[in-house]
Amino acid sequence: MPSLFAFHRIKLLVLFLVANLGLILHLSLGAVKPLSIWDPLDVAGEGGSAILVLVWICLLLKSRPAGRVTTLLFAGLACLFFSLWMDVIDEFIQLPDSVRWDGWLESGPMPVGFVLLTLGIYHWHSEQLAINLQMRNRERLYREHREFDTLTPLGGATYLRNQIGSSIQQAEADRQPLSLVMLDMDTFNTINRDYGQAEGDRVLQVVTQLVLLNLREHDLLCRLAGDRFVIVLPNTLESQAKVMAMEVSLAIAHLAYRTTGQGERLVLSATTVAVMARQESAEGLLERLNLRMAQAKQMPLARSA
Repeated sequence: MPSLFAFHRIKLLVLFLVANLGLILHLSLGAVKPLSIWDPLDVAGEGGSAILVLVWICLLLKSRPAGRVTTLLFAGLACLFFSLWMDVIDEFIQLPDSVRWDGWLESGPMPVGFVLLTLGIYHWHSEQLAINLQMRNRERLYREHREFDTLTPLGGATYLRNQIGSSIQQAEADRQPLSLVMLDMDTFNTINRDYGQAEGDRVLQVVTQLVLLNLREHDLLCRLAGDRFVIVLPNTLESQAKVMAMEVSLAIAHLAYRTTGQGERLVLSATTVAVMARQESAEGLLERLNLRMAQAKQMPLARSA
């Protein structure tokens, strides 16, 4: 699968052509300045700024899909780069006094670039608010990304234990029930063995998105380890948690997943179990949940408890 950077090659090509046209135009009409009148400070400042903006452009195109926000941010940065590039060229090439357009090339794109950047950042802000709304089922209270799984990305085991501890305290203070659901993919090792780890990783990513779609706004999904996930369900009785566990299990069983290589249909399934918190620690609750999962895995016909 091509990287995001490959989708933006045309943008970089256009920027490269425009920058070189500016250089060719200066060379055709001007003359190279003597080395004695070069200003190293200006060359370093303007040249370094141009390089940094170019790095920003590459990072932007490497990390974002195509779209209005990406186009606005790229156009704004491209204008800044072109303006700085013209400043750098002016340090090496002397144009005749009759030439007046060089000032426009050096200064004109700069304010246009800032306007486009501002528009891009405004729309990026709106986009980020929408993403944050969707992330509510993935993270709570704070973002300590060292505790987040890079594949899914969900909170990892440490993050999960912290959130369970906080949820237990909140449930006791509010005198409301708290339940947990554990999900463990069936025959996941077989998928890794037969189709490769990359396919197994993609299965985990797809399952993550599917489970998130079946959660409520205040629920939290975390990846405990490997193909095992835990859902934290505030204000939820064990009977309700079991119903949600069954719904998640059925959603995975009905998922029409196809491999990236040959497009083969893989039948996915997951074992799910649910428990309600008692007067216990986060570790005790997780231990009881793991025990329930181990018991369910020993029952071939049981795929949800």
